[in-house]
Amino acid sequence: MGITLPENGQEWIDEWKELLNESERYTEAGEGWGVDFDGSFLFDIQPDGTYDGEPLQFYIELEDGTCHEATEIDDEDAVDWGFAYRGPYENWKGLIQGDIGAIDGLMSGKFELDGDMQKVLQYSDAATVMTENAAEIDTEFQY
Repeated sequence: MGITLPENGQEWIDEWKELLNESERYTEAGEGWGVDFDGSFLFDIQPDGTYDGEPLQFYIELEDGTCHEATEIDDEDAVDWGFAYRGPYENWKGLIQGDIGAIDGLMSGKFELDGDMQKVLQYSDAATVMTENAAEIDTEFQY
């Protein structure tokens, strides 16, 4: 039985943090990320035509190939983030299922980024590994 989103958001983000920190590929690809700049992310899953609930938001603190914190939050203003990755529920579903790539999703307009796009592109391998790790989680979608 998988972890249901959005219902069990904290359980899901805890699992992702664990996978990231166990991943040698992420450790390598994320080397240097967040060093001398704020590498934390706000992930904003927005309601859409398939999901009409409240936005689901995750805050993750990433630095030098390690995820130091990962938590579900109620208010994005409650945390300081360096980057925000935003998109509708259906697109997040595609991302987590491996149908949409993190960078491809930005380039195609399926997701929006608040933050330095050049920095994200510089670390595109890390974004790819992060997405692959998310796809490893047995996720059940409510909608």
